[in-house]
Amino acid sequence: MKTSKSVVIVGAGIVGINCAVELAKSGHAVTVIDRLPPGEGCSFGNAGILAASAFEPLAGPGTLLQVPGWLINPQSPLFIRWQHLPRLTPWLLQYARAGMFGDFNAACEALYSLMSPSVHLYERLLKEAGASDLIVKNGGMYAYTDQKKFLRDKAANDRRVARGFLTETLNEDDIRAREPLLAKQYKWAYVVRDIAHTLDPKGIVDALGTYAERLGVTIKQATVQDIEVEPEGVSAVLTDQGRVPCDSLVVAAGAYSHKLCKKVGDRVPLDTERGYHVMVRNPGPVPTMPIMDGGLKAWITPMKEGLRCAGTVELASLDAPENFDRARNLLRLAKRMVPSLNHTEHDFWMGCRPTLPDSLPVIGPATKVRNVFYAFGHHHLGLTGSPATAQIIGQLVSGRQPNRDISAYSVERF
Repeated sequence: MKTSKSVVIVGAGIVGINCAVELAKSGHAVTVIDRLPPGEGCSFGNAGILAASAFEPLAGPGTLLQVPGWLINPQSPLFIRWQHLPRLTPWLLQYARAGMFGDFNAACEALYSLMSPSVHLYERLLKEAGASDLIVKNGGMYAYTDQKKFLRDKAANDRRVARGFLTETLNEDDIRAREPLLAKQYKWAYVVRDIAHTLDPKGIVDALGTYAERLGVTIKQATVQDIEVEPEGVSAVLTDQGRVPCDSLVVAAGAYSHKLCKKVGDRVPLDTERGYHVMVRNPGPVPTMPIMDGGLKAWITPMKEGLRCAGTVELASLDAPENFDRARNLLRLAKRMVPSLNHTEHDFWMGCRPTLPDSLPVIGPATKVRNVFYAFGHHHLGLTGSPATAQIIGQLVSGRQPNRDISAYSVERF
């Protein structure tokens, strides 16, 4: 096996760019291909949270019990466009099966392995890239207006503590002292001190992309049209800008990844959580840390451009038109959470998060083609899980055994 390889990565989001940096540092000649500039897809619009303690799968018994109530509430964390239900039904059945019969503890362990080192890894990466100021370590708050929901989530907080994360339980007075701008109806909260956030999600992709180019990575804006598959493996990626030969291919194309998987013989039940955000510009004073509304599962995050409110899930299809009523709900939530908020200037955004029914990403080799590797399906945890994912991809492409168990991420589970 050659020490240095020519590697093509399809996808210039946070996962693909992290993989590019890792592979370049391992001595490979790397080309990143995407139809959009780096960070212009789903990586642009996340809540900016580095949630090292976010190791519980969405597909779990606790979540499933809440789904019926969510579906009849248009302002709930989950919304399904009913005209897409026939297409979504097989995926939803797999999701329900994973939640009811899947190994919850094993899924937690697999996500913990990816998410827990995120803050440390980003600190190192951004220091190398000269952009350490993009990360803030102020912790994060889960705040509640309903004591029943607060108590319901105590089990999740206890599991964080059991894993060694530092948390605090706040009463009403504690909340006022910690975040006086938060609305008074928030009377119960958990603070997770290990949470960090970025002041600029796209800025992280840009900084790491620039660092990757300094390491010799070529970033090419082009549309992938096909791949050449020969008996010994993929030999080239075909784009509207020409043919790009390669020794190895990494598929990190987010919600579009399943289309390339199919070309090399793997069928993956990948679908999209359509995520929305509202960016409030010139908001006036804002909280010091990210705060999640414990009922609606949406975050407000202080950023360089203002205050971003992001979250909730819409299930439809990749090409369905935007439903900005979801973003308007987020704006109303931001105003409720911070009553003093100046919301005159704001922008709405929608992006497609790549999601698999068991809440775990696909990371590892293809089943039928030896030189293809997968790195996608991180749903709402792509920012957090990218550096550890890149380490695994770097080891696999270089022919080394990963330093952690990656069996839970295998495409063969489908």
